[in-house]
Amino acid sequence: MLTLEELIELFRRNGRKMTPQRRAILALLTQSDAHPTAEQIYRQISATMPDVSRATVYNTLRELVTLGGLSETFEAGEGGLRYDVNAGVHHHLFCTRCHALVDVHHDFAELALPPEKTAGYQIERYQIIFYGLCPACQKSTGEIHVP
Repeated sequence: MLTLEELIELFRRNGRKMTPQRRAILALLTQSDAHPTAEQIYRQISATMPDVSRATVYNTLRELVTLGGLSETFEAGEGGLRYDVNAGVHHHLFCTRCHALVDVHHDFAELALPPEKTAGYQIERYQIIFYGLCPACQKSTGEIHVP
């Protein structure tokens, strides 16, 4: 996971200007491992910096993904993209009730699609998302399941 300073350096090294709005977006991304959506980032930043635009948030996130400092996680439960400063290969656990998204570091190297199942796609990467109830949601509903 990259630090705020490393993300700022990544922007500068690639000729991007570091504005106060971009710095605030980068700082928010590095403060937790919450995997926020672009809209969540916009709402949090605009609460303290009302002049930030949605376009600035979306463009900054897009640039960070392009530069390799951020990864996108498509999460079908909410129907959108969530962002992760951990741009390395990893997978996720998703709570279907509270929508928490947690990193899973496990090598699924044995998982592969045979060429006849790829529909002609050249596979570049893959991500696995496990869906279920987190411990807090299990406790609140009394649905604790022990494997």
